[in-house]
Amino acid sequence: MLATQHFEERKADRAELAKMVTTLFTHWALSTEDQLALLGLSTGNRAALSRYRKGEPLAPNRDLMERVGILLGIHKSLRLLFPHNRDRAYAWMTQRNKAFDGMTPADVIKERGFPGLLMVRAYLDRARGQ
Repeated sequence: MLATQHFEERKADRAELAKMVTTLFTHWALSTEDQLALLGLSTGNRAALSRYRKGEPLAPNRDLMERVGILLGIHKSLRLLFPHNRDRAYAWMTQRNKAFDGMTPADVIKERGFPGLLMVRAYLDRARGQ
């Protein structure tokens, strides 16, 4: 009984995370392909993204959960860096950046995968520390 209750609570948490990350993708104005790449999903997995947009729980997959956590951390850093400019915080992921050799942060993540995600997060952590 207790294990079932715990599983359902975790499922509810994953559903909430799905809503949060898909809303974030809308704010960041990312293409479907970019959204899939940032989540580490194949371009053929549009159905999963559609389910997440509808509020279905994220798959209980460690890589996916870590990626979502890092993406939400990136969002938090951007909101702290641009507290009075929400538009700039939302646009940052799709703007070219000298720190990434003129690539957008979203492109860095698409091209480099999980290491790119960590690179973008570390860049923002350093920026917040200055």
